[in-house]
Amino acid sequence: MKIISGPLSMFGAKVEIAAYEKGIDFELVMVPFSQQRGYDPRHPDVLRINPKRQVPVLIDGDLALFDSTQLFEYLEDLKPDPALWPAHPAARAIARQLEHCSDEIYFPHVVRLMGLEETPDDPAAQAAREEAAHYYRRMERVLADRAFLAGTYSYADIAFYMAQLFGARKGAPMTDETPRLLAWRERMTARPAVRKVAGAMAGYLASIGEAVPAFLR
Repeated sequence: MKIISGPLSMFGAKVEIAAYEKGIDFELVMVPFSQQRGYDPRHPDVLRINPKRQVPVLIDGDLALFDSTQLFEYLEDLKPDPALWPAHPAARAIARQLEHCSDEIYFPHVVRLMGLEETPDDPAAQAAREEAAHYYRRMERVLADRAFLAGTYSYADIAFYMAQLFGARKGAPMTDETPRLLAWRERMTARPAVRKVAGAMAGYLASIGEAVPAFLR
């Protein structure tokens, strides 16, 4: 199995963490990245497999897949143990919804902050930070009676951990207003698979002179 990812790919990191959590043997291919050109020129396998021209992609024999959530579903089916979706149908549905919300509800606010790091008073930046803070408060309530977002550790946790890492990088960090969420992040960072992938990303950030979030130092 081969997973093609990128040094600053949030979505690729999600798949990497899941594969390490499951103990799946795979070859990790990191596509070249630069601040000026991004991921251009694109890796030929990425162009061949993903119409969106984005990492991550997964190759397993004759099978070629794209989209981080679809890649995870394949890994879950390929190696159900240890499970990264809850066993109960309702809890599993909640976990899937939380994973979706991380990507589609929370992360767009982080995207809006990209390029506005030097102008934090810009109204668009202020609005994006407030929406991110609103999402943090929502997750704080979710964690009122549990250690992980869907009860047991799941892909929902992996997805939001990586998303909030980018939130911290782009000016929308968690604060003391959400102590349960901060404790959740500590638990996540302590997991070997998470630390391996997030630590590699932190090392890359340091190598190009970008700030590393405090929780990864």
